[in-house]
Amino acid sequence: MVRVIDDDGKMMGVFQVPDAVKMAYDKGLDLIEIAPDANPPTCKMMDFGKYKYQLKKKAAESKKKQLVITVKEVQFRPNTDQHDVDFKTRHIQEFLKEGDKCRIIVTFRGREVTHADLGKALLLKIIATLGDTCVIEQAPLIEGKKMSMLLAPAGTGKPPVKPAVKPVAKPQGAAQGATQGSGAGPKGSPAPGAQSSSGNESSLDARVAATGTTGDLKK
Repeated sequence: MVRVIDDDGKMMGVFQVPDAVKMAYDKGLDLIEIAPDANPPTCKMMDFGKYKYQLKKKAAESKKKQLVITVKEVQFRPNTDQHDVDFKTRHIQEFLKEGDKCRIIVTFRGREVTHADLGKALLLKIIATLGDTCVIEQAPLIEGKKMSMLLAPAGTGKPPVKPAVKPVAKPQGAAQGATQGSGAGPKGSPAPGAQSSSGNESSLDARVAATGTTGDLKK
């Protein structure tokens, strides 16, 4: 005995198996068992080929909606030639455009690890080249003889948290002295040549620090 549901979803009742199969055959359909553990088992009239096609289509749509993010790795050495650095940096940009994350690794050999600052300078240079196309998920961190950082496409990672800067009040005498002199510009604008040559490096260090990762160098 089986409980039969027609192709419109209407409950037809309980029938003997041969009778239920004949009813489905008369409609040009198949009798598919959909609840074998029920008492009595429940069957439904349907086109089995169409049923399998619908299941396959649903599985394909579900797989298409899944977001797959892979992590690409790009290797460097502290003394990598500038041409190779530019070449690999272009590859990193392509990975980020495709939505993948990228782990950049600088490998040291022998006593090169004592000059870890060269590796960090290289990573900061790569960040400067990439600009706003990436988000730093892991600041440069050295482990053993490898220094690495993790970059994600802009808009996918956590937005960098800007460190709070408290305004410092200048003494009145210093403020008056700043407005005097032949090289001073309009009020509120810096004097020509006042910008420090290390301004770019400071901004990059601040961007790395804003990721929230310590990034301390362990020798």
